[in-house]
Amino acid sequence: MPQTGYIYVPAPSAENLEIGLNAGLWGWRSSALDRADARQVVRGLARGDFLVLGHRGPNSRVAPGGWADAELQRVVVTQITRPLFRATDQVWLDDTYPERIGIDVLSEDCNVSGLSLGADAMEALRLSANKQGAVVVFEGSGTVAHLAAALSSVQDSSGLGNAPHEGGTSMSTVAQVLVRREQQKIRKALIGARPAASCTFCGRTLPSHLIGMTHIKRHSEASRQERLSLNNIVPACLMGCDELFKHGYIYVTVDGTLAASPRSSATIDLRRITDALVGRTVADFGTHRAEFFRWHREHTAGITA
Repeated sequence: MPQTGYIYVPAPSAENLEIGLNAGLWGWRSSALDRADARQVVRGLARGDFLVLGHRGPNSRVAPGGWADAELQRVVVTQITRPLFRATDQVWLDDTYPERIGIDVLSEDCNVSGLSLGADAMEALRLSANKQGAVVVFEGSGTVAHLAAALSSVQDSSGLGNAPHEGGTSMSTVAQVLVRREQQKIRKALIGARPAASCTFCGRTLPSHLIGMTHIKRHSEASRQERLSLNNIVPACLMGCDELFKHGYIYVTVDGTLAASPRSSATIDLRRITDALVGRTVADFGTHRAEFFRWHREHTAGITA
């Protein structure tokens, strides 16, 4: 059965936390996993399981349940991409931490209350804090589903407020909910509460619900920092430009204008649509986005010249 692991990260480890998130890794000293059943617990975590990292909470030397209504300065929900393995290349600055797992960040939130995270999850993090950052594991994804739903507004147009709470909720469903939450944060940063917005590519001004947030460098290929960078995200209309760009039918030249790739000739009608966009100047083009557009041009549109 899928599992969810919890790790408490103390205040002095803030830099290591950031380095690990950027590298897509979490690691331990070998001596840490040699204690009790720690290694067996970590080995039980598989690809696709969740790993929740809680950072900077109150004093953990309290009675069980003492963190139920406490607050954590930061909560990061990740998904395991590679089970326990050993490597000795230098990632962190203070130590090697050779016992590692690969992780992919799904969501990050600040100042998260115990009521949002749930009593069970908060107790798991309290126990982890008392065990020097050992993993505490629950079966299923119910605790993460609870967090996703609690932090989502019922009025959210993405439907996040309807996230299921049951322990049997599939990992993939909960992961999708968390990713959509992050997309909503990006939307808020780029267009806020404006009722209408303009498409980067065709220039049409449309109701905001018809404008999507499109990663220039594909989300699955981007690093955590690239995913968070607003320079890698542009508003694109859902009337066609979003899909045309995502599939590489159109691309942005080094001069900041739109061009049609050879694959746009797949059908006569597709070519007619892309030809109507050719030559348009892309909104907010500049050096801050040039490298991302180069990546899209070469890897998505297949233009290497």
